Amino acid sequence: MTADHALPELDPVIHAQARLRVMVTLNTLADGDEIAFPVLKDLLGMTAGNLSVHLSKLEEAAYVHITKTHKGRTPVTFVALTKRGRLALEDYTTAIRTLLDSAGGTS
Repeated sequence: MTADHALPELDPVIHAQARLRVMVTLNTLADGDEIAFPVLKDLLGMTAGNLSVHLSKLEEAAYVHITKTHKGRTPVTFVALTKRGRLALEDYTTAIRTLLDSAGGTS
């Protein structure tokens, strides 16, 4: 591969398998929709602690927005993908496709 055809950079925040799964799952929600933390945890089959760590990294990058509120006396946490997060996932998807296309190979 020549210098003018360099491989794309992959966003390290999204590239971790667990965070990629989180981003893809949140991307299925309509723009502006959010999902309750326990529902997301169950969908992904992750522990609460593991999901929390990955959500913190995504929140630091401004890819997700986390809202903590109460339903009666019970604390409830909602997670949503931000516009920046959607764009970052689109860029990541494009970069992965470019990388895979550059691999060539035979079918």
